[in-house]
Amino acid sequence: MTRIVADITVSLDGFVTGPDPSPTNGLGTGGDVLHRWAFSDDPDDQRILREGTKLSGAVILGRRLFDVVDGPEGWDDQVGYGAGEVGTPPFVVVTSAAPATVRLDHLDWTFVTGLADAVAAARARAQAAEADCGEERDVVIMGGGATIGSALAAGLVDVLSLHLAPVVLGAGTPLFTGGPPRTLVQRSVTPTTTATHLVYDVVRSA
Repeated sequence: MTRIVADITVSLDGFVTGPDPSPTNGLGTGGDVLHRWAFSDDPDDQRILREGTKLSGAVILGRRLFDVVDGPEGWDDQVGYGAGEVGTPPFVVVTSAAPATVRLDHLDWTFVTGLADAVAAARARAQAAEADCGEERDVVIMGGGATIGSALAAGLVDVLSLHLAPVVLGAGTPLFTGGPPRTLVQRSVTPTTTATHLVYDVVRSA
């Protein structure tokens, strides 16, 4: 069964970027510390990154995040999804209009209007990957915060994977801004030198 996994790094005070994020400063002021775990030498950090990337059959992101990763200061051959495994899965972008040009045109991009349609498109791609390799594959919603928040509110998420960075940013882009309550079942907690990795099953509403 293809799971929909929302996966994002968050500060102790609930922000997924620092203040003033922009296409050339995607994590905002002081936000680089959030992703320190993804580049650490801690074996548990490396394992979690490697396992998550391996299971990704398709990846969903919002338009603002796409503009960051496709921007001039965004992904390249050394930095991208999976920190070195850029381009492994297909990417589905939630947007009202596709961009006129794409810098990272060697990657597999699909532009979809509407979050539910994006999930459906990504699920189809992940299931096709499962059929090709004979192993389970997930749909990963990598962000940004508004996209993940909307997916949770819409009941589209099966698993919430949070990487809790040991920093208080004070301001920035919040992960949770409201929406209906969601019951979570804690599945794992992995503390490392740079983060605490938390995995929850999201209980579907009756």
